[in-house]
Amino acid sequence: MSIRSIARRVVVAVAVVSGVSLVGAGATIQEPTGDLSMVKAMTFDVFGTVVDWRSSIIREGEALQTRTGVEADWPAFADAWRGGYGPAMRRVTGGELPWAKIDVLHRMILDDIIPDFGLSSLDEEARAHLNLAWHRLTPWPDSVSGLTRLKTRYTLATLSNGNVSLLVNMAKNAGLPWDAVLSAELAQSYKPEPEVYLKAADLLGLEPGEVMMVAAHKGDLRAAAAVGLKTGYVPRPTEFGPDREIDTTPDPEFDIVATDFNDLADKLGIR
Repeated sequence: MSIRSIARRVVVAVAVVSGVSLVGAGATIQEPTGDLSMVKAMTFDVFGTVVDWRSSIIREGEALQTRTGVEADWPAFADAWRGGYGPAMRRVTGGELPWAKIDVLHRMILDDIIPDFGLSSLDEEARAHLNLAWHRLTPWPDSVSGLTRLKTRYTLATLSNGNVSLLVNMAKNAGLPWDAVLSAELAQSYKPEPEVYLKAADLLGLEPGEVMMVAAHKGDLRAAAAVGLKTGYVPRPTEFGPDREIDTTPDPEFDIVATDFNDLADKLGIR
C-alpha cells in the first residue's frame, strides 16, 4: 500500500470515528471485496468481543461483598465503571491527559465512582485488587473453542485498548490461545485511532489487507477497514446486559458476519 493510499484512508478513518460525512466531498470508504484469500492473521477486540466484561465485574463485586460486607448495586457499578472507559481514553487521545495505560485509567474511573456506590470504606488493598478485576474477565462460551479452531489457519492476536500486562494475565486466567498479545499501548494511542491498526499489521510483518480485525463493535471495524484491514463482525447482543438494546444487525460493509467464533470458523471453512 502506498503512503498516499494510507494517508487517504487515515483521513477517512478519522472522519468515520468523529461522525463527519465525506459523502459528496469526493472521498468514500473503499467498499470491502469479501475476498479473504489474502488474510494471514486475525486481530481481536477483547472487551465485549472475546470476554464478557459485565458479568465478570458483577461477579467480582459480589465476591467483594461476601469478603467485606460492603453492599452495592453491582450491575449499575459495572455499567458506571465501563461507562467511564471511552471518555477517559478520549481525554488521552485529545491531549487533555498524558499517555496512560488502561490499568491507570481504570483506577482513575474506579476512584471517581466509589463514593457514588457507597464503597468509600474500601482500603487500598481492596481497591487495588478490584481494579485488577479487568485482568480476570471470563470469556464468552464460544471464545476458547472458536479461537482454537481459527488458530489452525490464522495467526491470532489481541488488538485491544487493554495494556499488555492486562491482556497477558487475562489470557493466562481464561485459557485464551493467542499467538501474540498486541495492544494499543504499543502504539501509545487508543482505538479507534488509525495508528493502532497500522501498528498491529506492521508488528505482525503484514500488509493491512492481510489482517482481519474481528470485533463486536461496528465503530472499531469501520476504523480498521478505513486503513485497509479486512473485517469480521461478531455481535454480542448481551454485552451490556439483557435489558439494553444495541444495534447488532448484520452490515454488508463488513467482509464477514458471524454469530460467534465457532460460526466464524464454519463460514471460513475450518472444521
